Amino acid sequence: MFPTDGFRALDRQECLRMLAKVPVGRVVYTRQALPAVLPINFSLDTDASVLLCTSPGSDLVRAIDGVVVAFEADEFNAATRSGWSVVVTGRAGVVTDRAEHERLTQTGPTSWMPLRDVVFVRIESEMVTGRELNGGLSTP
Repeated sequence: MFPTDGFRALDRQECLRMLAKVPVGRVVYTRQALPAVLPINFSLDTDASVLLCTSPGSDLVRAIDGVVVAFEADEFNAATRSGWSVVVTGRAGVVTDRAEHERLTQTGPTSWMPLRDVVFVRIESEMVTGRELNGGLSTP
């Protein structure tokens, strides 16, 4: 049941289930001491971490390797005024282990951009929060 404000908090398992339904989210990080947001395709790993796939020389890799970032994904229906939003917060790190990189080459996300070489970035799911919006709210 939804509270009277139309929002319902999602538990961790609900959040992860919602994340698994969509292919694109946004990584939120700091670039030149300012907030930056970048849409990127992703997948979830078996340990519930968020996996990104990009080029080794990308500005994103340099900016987020070893730092805490946020990752957000959502799905909304404007016609029904309903949807959900999930945020994963945790430390990001480039996958450097060869065996793990090989596994992710087979099971991890693939970039929507053509890449000759790929690097995988893992965002640990240290904090996972989400909200679901109930449709049908009246406008003032």
